[in-house]
Amino acid sequence: MAIVDFITAVSPDGWIAPVLCAPFIGSFAGVLISRLPTGRGFVLGRSACDTCGHALGIPDLVPLASYAALRGRCRHCGAPIGRFHLWVELAALAITLWAVASGERGALLWAGSVLGWSLLTLGWIDALCQRLPDILTLPLLVAGLSEALLLEPDALTNRAIGAIAAYAGFRLIALVFRRLRGREGLGEGDAKLLAAGGAWVGAWLLPDVLVAGAGTALLYAVRKFRLDPSERIPFGPFLAAGVWLMWLYG
Repeated sequence: MAIVDFITAVSPDGWIAPVLCAPFIGSFAGVLISRLPTGRGFVLGRSACDTCGHALGIPDLVPLASYAALRGRCRHCGAPIGRFHLWVELAALAITLWAVASGERGALLWAGSVLGWSLLTLGWIDALCQRLPDILTLPLLVAGLSEALLLEPDALTNRAIGAIAAYAGFRLIALVFRRLRGREGLGEGDAKLLAAGGAWVGAWLLPDVLVAGAGTALLYAVRKFRLDPSERIPFGPFLAAGVWLMWLYG
């Protein structure tokens, strides 16, 4: 339990440190969302103004504060700065504040924030390009099992069963759908995301995750199909929402 003790020590108040970190994680999530679908590097690549191409320095990259100080404009060319990164930073902050409001503190708050930030990134990417990168889903699965091992050892077996059952069950549904309809309806990325969700919420809450995800996806699909019946609906954002709600309230 040394890791848990360390996490608690760096945030003795239980919630201030995760809240302060959230916008910075949101800034990094914005980089992942914008670069992963296009195959661009996200570790060493420098951020630059989309208009003039000038490399951005530290004063330009402080989450939330830089945007406010610069009044939403590039300091070099004066062009308006897109609000995409601002929205992601605010969303990451909102996730941690939501977890705080639900009563999480200390190590559990850090764990919940990591889960929420990861689901935010995955859901956003899937909404943009209908893709769920393995580089994010697989570490999230490992993180869920690790969280159980460190914080809830008695739940580890249930979490592991949840991950296996989620992936196998979802792939079976996808196979049946393909046989009946003759086309793909559920991607393997969705199965991996649900497996990661199972590693966080356990086997018993998986039906609730699916009900929450499928219910909201159905409502969204009904609205969208009125406009364009041929449009494909990404399932990832709805699965992510279901996992998040079940982790908080399940």
